Amino acid sequence: MTGQDGARPPGRLPPRVRIAPSPTGDPHVGTAYIALFNYVFARKHGGKFILRIEDTDQERYTAGSEAAIFEALRWLGLEWDEGPDKGGPHGPYRQSERLPLYRREIQKLVEKGEAYPCFCTKERLDQLRRDQIAAKQSTLGYDGHCRSLSPAEAAARMAAGEAHVVRLRVPDDGETVFVDHLRGEVRFENRLIDDQVLFKSDGFPTYHLANVVDDHDMGITHVIRGEEWITSTPKHVLLYKAFGWEAPEFFHLGLLRNEDKSKLSKRKNPVSVFHYRDLGYLPETMLNFMANLGYSMGDDRERFTVDEMIAHFDWSRVSAGGPVFDQKKLEAFDGADIRAMAVDTLYDRLMERTLSRARLLPLLAQAQERVNRLDDFIPYLSFFFGGSLDYGPVLDKLKVKDRTPAEVATTLEAFAQDIERDPEARAFTAPALDAFARGFCERNGWKNKDLFMLLRVAVTGRTASPSLFDTMALCGKDRCRLRIRDVVALLRTQKA
Repeated sequence: MTGQDGARPPGRLPPRVRIAPSPTGDPHVGTAYIALFNYVFARKHGGKFILRIEDTDQERYTAGSEAAIFEALRWLGLEWDEGPDKGGPHGPYRQSERLPLYRREIQKLVEKGEAYPCFCTKERLDQLRRDQIAAKQSTLGYDGHCRSLSPAEAAARMAAGEAHVVRLRVPDDGETVFVDHLRGEVRFENRLIDDQVLFKSDGFPTYHLANVVDDHDMGITHVIRGEEWITSTPKHVLLYKAFGWEAPEFFHLGLLRNEDKSKLSKRKNPVSVFHYRDLGYLPETMLNFMANLGYSMGDDRERFTVDEMIAHFDWSRVSAGGPVFDQKKLEAFDGADIRAMAVDTLYDRLMERTLSRARLLPLLAQAQERVNRLDDFIPYLSFFFGGSLDYGPVLDKLKVKDRTPAEVATTLEAFAQDIERDPEARAFTAPALDAFARGFCERNGWKNKDLFMLLRVAVTGRTASPSLFDTMALCGKDRCRLRIRDVVALLRTQKA
């Protein structure tokens, strides 16, 4: 148990905490939010903050996402003590490099009878689910069909090469109980907990097995994560018991939410850390804003630094509720911090981030053939900066012959969403966007020229600009997504 400030009892080692993101896309502000509380708690008590990459979901893995996670956390100043790029005494810190460990541990569970091979096919499982739905069963899940197989029969089928997974043998009765130090005692009836798959037929562990094995192997003392993992925690507690290991202490922070209290998602709001970085928000302001979402200094003070949060940190001041990610408040915070800067400091920050050589050179290359005076460069390049645009002057260019505004809006919305499902387009390079857009038009019965003009107007607020897909790539995924979302919202207000 911990005290209210999270301190370990006398004689215990300093805490070891971790952030364990999956490299499946742009770094999410929710990940940064959880990382902040892990970082602050570790620094408060002289512990270690560990970065682990959970990359066993090969289907959703996105190249470059690991480097983006490093970049986003470092931009915010949340430096880790151990991780893939730093090493440490409990490496490797990528799950894909820890497969032998998972195989050894799952074999131990099978030998102890705490887990068992399951040979059920996808077809059987799909039919089982349909039958359960048709019977209006209150709980859906695996029916334990392979639980009764003898070890000899299971071994023979595995030796014959029959495809199988390995499942946790969950007790049929009783309860699994754990303490969430932000919410109190939490109880789950075991009969409602599925015999969770721990090891997949492709030779990779599921999240649940890898998470527990890694946390134990890395000596994690406190698991500080989002509330979406509460329903998974009983499975983890049962796994700790099955292995005979001591479980860490659990803290589940509230999920970040949109203004309508729905879960914060990129369909409604920008969620990438890079969106806020590239729009020119200050990293220290982002940290102060995120801290305010779930933490109170106890004196009604909203403006404070991470060092001040560390000095005063106490779990009794952490809210378990789902905080609203209020972008207007973030902008107000950032404006106040900019106005408080000395002008020479402001100049340095502008040159370092917004007007850096690395940022400007590719933009100048796009504009060089299209402007005649040096003073023309800034107005010509203006749409590469900032967020939302004024579409009033080009509103008529958002109309497409024989298509209603609602149909246009639906198509643009689908375009933005489908990019995330395409591994190459998700990288947001000009060639990948070009190929994806042409394929999208063919699949959806659109003329290239109609969709391309819509995208140009949405992204730039103009009918003429440098090469469309070069422009989109240089504007960046989050800025493009924000502007397309703005146009979709505008079109939905238009009459047919």
